[in-house]
Amino acid sequence: MPSKSLLVEQIVRLLDIRLLDPLEVLLEGDDAVEALRRLVRIRAARWADQMRDGDDATAVGAAVRLIATLYPDDRAFDPPVQWWRTPLGAVVARRVGHPAAESVSYATAGAMLGITRQGVHDLVRRGRLPRHPDGGVPSSAIRDRLRGQPE
Repeated sequence: MPSKSLLVEQIVRLLDIRLLDPLEVLLEGDDAVEALRRLVRIRAARWADQMRDGDDATAVGAAVRLIATLYPDDRAFDPPVQWWRTPLGAVVARRVGHPAAESVSYATAGAMLGITRQGVHDLVRRGRLPRHPDGGVPSSAIRDRLRGQPE
């Protein structure tokens, strides 16, 4: 699992880019935005704690709220494969699995697990990961495998 400080920095950076920078432009540099930046940093630490150490409901709730805020779209959340290797992606994979998909491709499963697509194929072939009836790997199986790994 990623360190808390790396996770907090990613959350702060994403919220700054997606929410606070545009707000600063709209408000023409109002001091209120700086106060919001300080508040976001404090809350990001709390969200990181919730996702890393909270009970399942708390972790899932924090992750889903962040994803919905940071990646709003009319379609289901479908980040690029590289996203799963970021601190936020790693903690979401471990605590939630894929929040919008029951199954994921071998490439996505590999990114979530930190291994290659071929590595996922080998795990499925050896019965270490189940194959989803519709193809790919169940998101919950990836989450469960990550939870079984030492931190």
